[in-house]
This record gives sequence, structure tokens and C-alpha cells, in this order.
Amino acid sequence: MIKRSLYPILHQRLFSGKVILILGPRQVGKTTLARQIMAEYPDQSLWLSGDDPETVQVLRQPSLTRLQSLVGTKTLLIVDEAQRIPGIGITLKLLHDNMPGLQILATGSSALDLAEQTAEPLTGRKWEYLMLPLSFEELRAHENLIAERGLLHQRLVFGAYPEIINAPGSAREPLNLLANSYLYKDLFRLEQLKKPQLLENIVRALAFQVGNELSYNEIGQLVSASPQTVEKYIDLLEKAYIVFRLPALSRNERNEIRKSRKIYFFDNGIRNAVIGNFTAVESRTDVGALWENYLVSERRKRIEYDRSFARAYFWRSTNQQEIDYVEEIDGQFLAAEFKWNPQAKVRFPAAFLENYAVRQTLVVTPENYDEFLMAHSGV
Repeated sequence: MIKRSLYPILHQRLFSGKVILILGPRQVGKTTLARQIMAEYPDQSLWLSGDDPETVQVLRQPSLTRLQSLVGTKTLLIVDEAQRIPGIGITLKLLHDNMPGLQILATGSSALDLAEQTAEPLTGRKWEYLMLPLSFEELRAHENLIAERGLLHQRLVFGAYPEIINAPGSAREPLNLLANSYLYKDLFRLEQLKKPQLLENIVRALAFQVGNELSYNEIGQLVSASPQTVEKYIDLLEKAYIVFRLPALSRNERNEIRKSRKIYFFDNGIRNAVIGNFTAVESRTDVGALWENYLVSERRKRIEYDRSFARAYFWRSTNQQEIDYVEEIDGQFLAAEFKWNPQAKVRFPAAFLENYAVRQTLVVTPENYDEFLMAHSGV
């Protein structure tokens, strides 16, 4: 079994007096991780699932007496798929406040539900973590660096969901199932999502925009929707952990682009499934976009698991000078350019170097990308 980076972090937080929330896309291994933790306390644990109608009925409007009877003498309560239980935030607060010896761990596949339901009731009472598809570091540690480097082309095309890693020869079917069903499952339950087909059209349009500056007007024209509707749907997609936006860095320099965003997918395989293209890297015309999406999403994982709270951006000036990726921590900046061709010539703009405290500049290619991905965020 591949050891997840979150495991030691969660283990350290157990029985520290706060509820632990694990958020993340469907099928990334949240349930498996929770079961690993439960296995350490076999006689002290109680497992409940939001997919079980009986559990939902008991937890949706519970009394303290019923909750205490349910938990009994157990010291570890795990609520899987907790976002499916109405009012779960209040329920968890009631348990936390009245059973101080109880450690609660809840998983959820949508920030739309679990994060929002628990935001107010669990203020100051929770640790919240994001779990994503398998990272380069997790895969390298499981096998070895040379083996993982040898699989770069496969990662660019098929991504790193656990099911894909465990069955590499049959990746197309589970990826298509993920892209066309599982990932949208929580979104389709929302009353505010009136047009599921529009959502799928927007996702497809975004897949062709990876690495480009995001224009709500342009996407709206492609899918016959208003810019406001496009922005709302992209926000929903972000909260379901399908895509994320990278903001432009601007510190009020006159020639900097301020309000722009780029769009990326959390996983390359999902992006390729959305557009129906699993062609090998050697035959693709979009390898630059795949390369950039892979590197930016991997750094997002690194920042999450380092708990460094580094901030990530891209940088562009009004005269079209640009830097693919900028990472800031403690006022220091790392600037990186992503080039699939190791022989590509790169010159970092003087306008950026003169205005920011740049600790390091990197040109990231297939020859040295492992150093970039293994470096702790902000270094």
C-alpha cells in the first residue's frame, strides 16, 4: 500500500482536542486513509457512513442522549462521506463539546457541503486537510526515484488517481467513469446547478484552456452562457476539487496584469478524459499544457502537505513578459519557467527580478523536474 503524506500529519493530530476533517475529490483514497487510522484502534473505534440511509437518519437531527448512546465508550469516531448528512456541522459540534475524550475524524468529497456546514459550528474546533490524487513524492517514496522518473509520460497522460496507479494497463475506463460521473456527483445534487450539460461543456472548454489566462467572456461564448454563469460554475468546480485557479501576482507595479487567472486541473488524467484524448506524449500537440498542468498541480500538492501556506501565482506584464509559476513564502519568491524542451533558452524578466525578493529562479525540464517537485514549498 502506498503511504500517504497526510498519514503522519493526521496521526500527530489525533486526540489533540479538535475534530479532524479530510476533504478532497472522490476516489483519491480518503476512506482508505481513514480505515488505516481506524485499524490502529480496533476496539476503540466506531465507523459511520453518510452513504448509509440509517446513519443519515440518526445523525441528521440527533439529541445528545442518542449520540452518547450511539458512541458509548468508543474514543475514535469516523464519519465517512459526512457531507451527505444534513446538519452534520451541528452534530459534530454537539459531540465535540460534550464528549471531550472522543476524537472525531470526518471525510468529505465536497467543500460545498462539509466545509460549509462545519465552518461556523466548528470554528476553533477543527483541523482541516485537503487530500489529492497521489503525488510525485508519495509515488517516489513507494517505489524509487528512477522508477518514477521513468513513468513521467504515463503520469502526463493518465494522471495519478490511486485506481489508475494500481491498474496502469486499464486506465481509460476508470478515468472516463471518474470524469463523467463520480467527480460531479456532489455537484449534481445541488439545487443551484440547473443545467448539468452546461457544467460538462464548461469543464471541456476549461480543459482546452489549461495554462492560458482565463476569460469568462470567451468561455461563455463557447458554451452559450453569461460570464457570470461561467464564473459561478467554475467556482462550483473548484469546490468539488476538479479544477483550481492560479492568480496573477501583482504588487501595484504599473505594468503588471492584476486580476487575471489561469486554470488547472488537479489531475492530468481527468483533464485528458474530459477531452477524450489519451494519445501518447510523443504524438501530442498539447504536451506543453500537459507539462505545465502536471507541474503546477504537483506543487499544489506539495504546498498542501508541507503545511507551509506558501502562495502560488503566475506573473505577466502588460508588455507580454511572463513567468509561468511564482511561489511566495515569508516575503521571498521562487520563480520557475516550465519547458518541455531541455534546450529551450529562458531569460527571466528584469522587471520581475528588480521588484521582488527573488530567492531562486528555475527552468524546469524533464531533466530536473524531480528536484523541483521534491523541494519543500517556498525553498
